[in-house]
Amino acid sequence: MAHKKTSTYIAKPVDANGNTSYSSEENQIWHELIIRQIPIVKERACDEYKHGLDLLDLPKDRIPQCPDVSHVLRKTTGWVLEPVPALIPFDHFFNLLANRKFPAATFIRRRDELDYLQEPDIFHEIFGHCPMLTNQACADFTHAYGKLGLNATHDEQVMLAKLYWFTIEFGLIKTQSGIRAYGGGILSSKSETLYCLESSVPQRKPLDVMEVLRTPYRIDIIQPIYFVIDSFDVLFHLIDMDLIGLIHEARRLGMYEPAYAT
Repeated sequence: MAHKKTSTYIAKPVDANGNTSYSSEENQIWHELIIRQIPIVKERACDEYKHGLDLLDLPKDRIPQCPDVSHVLRKTTGWVLEPVPALIPFDHFFNLLANRKFPAATFIRRRDELDYLQEPDIFHEIFGHCPMLTNQACADFTHAYGKLGLNATHDEQVMLAKLYWFTIEFGLIKTQSGIRAYGGGILSSKSETLYCLESSVPQRKPLDVMEVLRTPYRIDIIQPIYFVIDSFDVLFHLIDMDLIGLIHEARRLGMYEPAYAT
């Protein structure tokens, strides 16, 4: 996702075929992350995510190449992965989504940040997000969301980013088996996957657009509030709303007090 801050990582270059060369240590970090996370998401991710993970059939011993992941996405929903620098501006982010290209920074976290990093690395983008991009409703929402952001002002884009944060990044969904996670920020994080469903500390609220738009968030903490949808159709219906009008109304009403220490 787009951010303003400066990255502490440098994305690795891609060759003419879109492939990246990774060191044995980088591949080992991927191996440790995916082997650790698969059993955690097994009982905590929604079925649509797990189906997408099966379709992607990600390697366990090395970082997957963007063209290989794109091959699966293109066949299922028409999306591709687009290698990008570590952090990209909002305009670039929305432009990619509007063209069914999902940004993937071609670096993997360092070992000292194995459990948590503030920036979206290749593990976050591929393991966290790409399984849901095989789901048509989620892929269509992300595409329509990108097109909406293209025509928004910067202030409106900042508010749209909040909607993305509480859905595509940190969203929960009701299922017949109970509440499950679908957000990529959750499912790429060992601690957040457990915390969002099993801790008694965070609030879990039904998704209401105005509530979301008025709720402050921080990117550098475990989330204190999660929003729950009843189905993925809810996401697509969001695009039918006058989101820009709702953004202006939310700004007029003002933000809620943060649910975290400031």
